[in-house]
Amino acid sequence: MPRSTPRPRARSSRPRCHDGPPRDPGRARADAPRGDRRRRAHRVGPEAARQGVSPALTDGLGRRHTTLRLSIAERCTLRCRYCMPAEGLAWTPNRDLLTTDELIRLAALFARLGVTTIRLTGGEPLVRPDAVEVVRRIAALGVPRLAMTTNGLALEPQLPALREAGLTALTLSLDTLRADRFRLLTRRDGLDRVLGALAAAVDAGYRIGGPRPLKVNAVVLRGVNDDEVAALAGLALRLPVEVRFIEWMPFAGLGWGRESLVPWTETRAAVEHVHGPLIPREDAPDATAQTFRFSREAPGRVGFIASMTAPFCRGCSRLRIAADGAFSVCLFARESVSLRDALRADATDAEMERLVARALQRKAPAHGGRSVEALAETADAGRAMIAIGG
Repeated sequence: MPRSTPRPRARSSRPRCHDGPPRDPGRARADAPRGDRRRRAHRVGPEAARQGVSPALTDGLGRRHTTLRLSIAERCTLRCRYCMPAEGLAWTPNRDLLTTDELIRLAALFARLGVTTIRLTGGEPLVRPDAVEVVRRIAALGVPRLAMTTNGLALEPQLPALREAGLTALTLSLDTLRADRFRLLTRRDGLDRVLGALAAAVDAGYRIGGPRPLKVNAVVLRGVNDDEVAALAGLALRLPVEVRFIEWMPFAGLGWGRESLVPWTETRAAVEHVHGPLIPREDAPDATAQTFRFSREAPGRVGFIASMTAPFCRGCSRLRIAADGAFSVCLFARESVSLRDALRADATDAEMERLVARALQRKAPAHGGRSVEALAETADAGRAMIAIGG
């Protein structure tokens, strides 16, 4: 069964996070030219992952953060109903998005601090023209796992180059196996391309349980696709993939309501009703999903991400950087730190590290310090899922 987590505690006051890079007014900075300081930040090799986790990545509850979700593109080729509104979303001007060099410098910084997994997200990461080059440069940092979450529409033709560049894990978003529902959920066509990309990923050697894990994420919405969970789980009976069912979460512009939330226990029961008993697996302490194997022989498995009814906050090890450089310590955090502004103010790695450490010390026990009810009430005051980076 999922791990329990403490009830979120309300805080009477919260320090501001938008404080920019800390400065020491009297400290001379002539010891190294600007270019030298930045070049040193890029010199991170495979040994970085063996140096342990810096105290800067440990929060006040002792949670060590070793996974960075790095959004490399804000825009997307789909408009999924659980991720973004149908229209009216204001895009960030290109000048305010992280450049390729800024992305690499941040990846290098977090690798040096002890991050062992970097997951490239969006938006849709493959809308970025230099996505393969970004993968290649981050892979060269020596991070043990470099993953990508994609909607799959543009994946198949780029897959050989991505694998060659060093992409070691892949997750596809797929919420339905019906073309009409795909159009309803995403407001676009493209189911055949996603299914083709999934098959191509298997052919390219991505498979759960191997050195290049392959997963499928499916958000479950009551009255929309909850009658398809058994069919989606069936993918794992035919393919070496982990199909993960995600509880719908409240974000801006989505009209979230409890009546549309399908608890993970209900989803599990629907899968077991068709495919038989599911057998729990031993998951890592910081796993986001509770995973299960089938009671019959199968190449894949299923998992459940119960973000709302049984959150994994107690063992959370995730950090997020949005495409505009906003650094968040929680998906539901109300505040963020602009690492982009710090970079463009010529902050050193030491100053960046202090920014990260200060933000983590303010991380709440769960759900950004709010109850589920409060999350639902204030969802429209926050950022859309696509702007956060997923």
